[in-house]
Amino acid sequence: MDEVPVKAHGYRWVMLVVFMLVVAANQLLWISFAPITGTAASFYGVSDLAIGLLSMIFMIVFIIASIPASWVIDTYGIRIGVGIGAVLTGVFGLLRGAFAADYTGVLIAQIGIAIGQPFVLNAVAKIAGRWFPIGERATAAGLGSLAIYAGIFTGLILTPFIVTRSDISTMLWAYGAGAAAIGVLFLALARERPPSPVGPEGRSLVLDGLKRLFRQREFIYLLILFFIGLGVFNAVTTWIEEIVRPRGFSIGQAGVVGGLMVLGGIVGAIVIPPISDRMRRRVPFIVLALAGAIPGLIGVTFAAAYPLLLASAFVLGAFLLSSGPLGFQYAAEITYPVPEGTSNGMLLLAGQISGIVFIIGMDALKSSASGSMTTSLLILTFLMAACLVLATRLRESSLITEEDASSRKDG
Repeated sequence: MDEVPVKAHGYRWVMLVVFMLVVAANQLLWISFAPITGTAASFYGVSDLAIGLLSMIFMIVFIIASIPASWVIDTYGIRIGVGIGAVLTGVFGLLRGAFAADYTGVLIAQIGIAIGQPFVLNAVAKIAGRWFPIGERATAAGLGSLAIYAGIFTGLILTPFIVTRSDISTMLWAYGAGAAAIGVLFLALARERPPSPVGPEGRSLVLDGLKRLFRQREFIYLLILFFIGLGVFNAVTTWIEEIVRPRGFSIGQAGVVGGLMVLGGIVGAIVIPPISDRMRRRVPFIVLALAGAIPGLIGVTFAAAYPLLLASAFVLGAFLLSSGPLGFQYAAEITYPVPEGTSNGMLLLAGQISGIVFIIGMDALKSSASGSMTTSLLILTFLMAACLVLATRLRESSLITEEDASSRKDG
């Protein structure tokens, strides 16, 4: 039997761009209240914790909706799966604007957007695996993850700018309109698959895939790495103002620290995954990302000088967040033929659970006298060091090493 020719199609970049826009819009709507917590609390007449719930609800809903969303993506495909996420983001983004003056209405809208989140985020590896050849998949996953960071960064920077010059209602309407337009664009341009295969794609059923995942040693190790690494990012991002306040830094400076950490993640996601594709190796770069993140976390824990704090935040983000897309693609390769949405979703699910645990734990361990979170940050640093040791035990992806051997032979 003749083999089906493998060809990389130019439309893959259109698919990736419209997907990235949906991801960025969803994450922008998630983070939009974080940089204006005090202002929003006054506007709605509620506590800071109630405003925090508008962001925390995304982690809670993700735990419930992640596996069903992965099942939809892997069973019905990209256009339907991500399309559901895009529609939920756009529709509830507009409803958030319509009920902008009512806290309960905004909370309900946030829940609707949060339900859409796993339909979007769990498809990163699916897009890469279906549309991109094996040698470009970490790059594609890196750009998909880059959209997450870009949405968060935009929200942290743009929201205060809009609110200080107008009001919260204007901000919510603007974001909702943008999300709705992006949803329409995705539905208009998205295609399910390229005209011909770009590499191995045969996948097992979702329930069979879940069984296979937990029989795979490397995936269990990777699940632990995501549980700690993504949990650290979620917790540090949530408490960044509380972390730096005892050292005399202002709320504005804390916002810049958080933004710079995300900016570092954007740089890392642009630089490191393409090098992994070029070198046709995953494990060394996962180890490098964890090793580089530890000094950054130590700096965030102890830095008393503002420039050193900024540098530490950038380093932490650049290394820790670059490990995300590498991990997604590595998981898709080592668990083949498990559906990408299933492996992707389980990794994100682990990080959402740990994020809630770490956030609550850091608050519980906070010094009652000074408010310092040094103790909890040292515990997180120790856990990151344990992750580094565990990562050295990972074995390289057989899919990418076989592709490397085939390329050398053809050359």
